[in-house]
Amino acid sequence: MEFESHRGELVAFCYRMTGSVHDAEDLVQETLLRAWKARDRYDPARAAVRTWLYRIAANVCLTALEGRGRRPLPSGLGAPSGDPEAPLTPALDVPWLHPFPEARFDVEARADLRLAWVAAVQVLPARQRAVLVLRDVLQFTAAEVGEQLGTTVAAVNSALQRARAALADMGDAGEVGEPDDPEARAVIERYMRAFEAADVPALVRLLADDAVLEMPPVPLWYRGSRDYGRFLERVFRMRGSGWGMRELTANGQPALAAYAPGPGGGHRLHTLQVFTVTEGRIARNVVFADPRVFEAFELPGEIFLNECGRER
Repeated sequence: MEFESHRGELVAFCYRMTGSVHDAEDLVQETLLRAWKARDRYDPARAAVRTWLYRIAANVCLTALEGRGRRPLPSGLGAPSGDPEAPLTPALDVPWLHPFPEARFDVEARADLRLAWVAAVQVLPARQRAVLVLRDVLQFTAAEVGEQLGTTVAAVNSALQRARAALADMGDAGEVGEPDDPEARAVIERYMRAFEAADVPALVRLLADDAVLEMPPVPLWYRGSRDYGRFLERVFRMRGSGWGMRELTANGQPALAAYAPGPGGGHRLHTLQVFTVTEGRIARNVVFADPRVFEAFELPGEIFLNECGRER
């Protein structure tokens, strides 16, 4: 019986449940180990292998989530800051939401990996979260989900209704540009060039009026292009110009790895930035500075640029 071909989609499922790719990989490993041990008891007349694996994965996740708090983003914890000079003190006691390095996995449903969606789902009780993902993302039937979670079709439908209602109350960011959408790509390329040059006015021109900037594990966040720009002025005052940037994707969204100029001529990894682009403007930038995030994206700690400012 072959299980490995399902690993990528199982990691994406466990990530949607937990908000952490590291946790997701551990939970999938546990899922596949349990499946291997139980392979002699699998009955193909009752369920397809994929359906059976999701039953194991769902219950592994529910067990792991017992007693755990949700993984938030800073904007989910309080009001925005209006002080661009506020101390950048990380809150290391908070289990922050992490981005998903989709390039490492075979994942098709990118839209339901978006950071804002995953952050919203984290607010739901774990069983509602499981029902929502199994039904609305993975398209299992109510009967299949009832079998996977050991409950009734009526209970599944009730949980799904509550989950959908809760998400609807949280609002919607609207149409979000895909990384390969020409308009979104052009916006990110202009942002990248302006960031490399530490050109704050050019960066601000690319922002929506109510753009959000947040920086886990620092709990501060900013709303509005003015405060976003004032904070960037602080960053460039501290780090200078001549940055190096690398384009990538995360959670089905455009992303950049930012490398700050170092004293020895190289550029040191500074942050991973994940963008929401709507209507030709940047509506949100979630900036990650956690070494575990860098590790998950397999980013080099240092790069070297040629005379044209491009990576060697």
